[in-house]
Amino acid sequence: MKKLIFTTLFSVFSIISLSAQQKDASLSKMYQSYLNIKNALVSDQSDEASKAANTFLKSASMVDYKVLSEGNLDLLRKEASKIADSRSIEMQREAFNNLSKNMIALTGKHKLADESIFVQYCPMAKASWLSAEKNVKNPYYGKSMLTCGSVKAEIK
Repeated sequence: MKKLIFTTLFSVFSIISLSAQQKDASLSKMYQSYLNIKNALVSDQSDEASKAANTFLKSASMVDYKVLSEGNLDLLRKEASKIADSRSIEMQREAFNNLSKNMIALTGKHKLADESIFVQYCPMAKASWLSAEKNVKNPYYGKSMLTCGSVKAEIK
């Protein structure tokens, strides 16, 4: 009887643990895609930003509604779609600002990465973004003002 109870409890905890890992994995993939969008904008590469946004959309479609509400996912997909569909880097950067606002809000509720996440801010663009690096590389001005900005927060 003890063996049966132990086996049942172990199975339940394993399922819960696996579910949590899948949740973290889907959010982590979405965050990695977001970073790829940011890096493309930093490098002034609108085509790469578009490709990264398409990958973000695929990652977002893998997130369960139990993890993020359909409304939250729709907001993220809306801005990522604007980036994916546009070839204008200015339009992509404008949509990235809104995408970043929503991603920053997620960091307060969900663990997106095992490493620290830095919230950075550009006073010229009056906009923030997430970064995996402490060094500022500005996605709103790219190479023309690469290091404009500062770290506003570190999320561990």
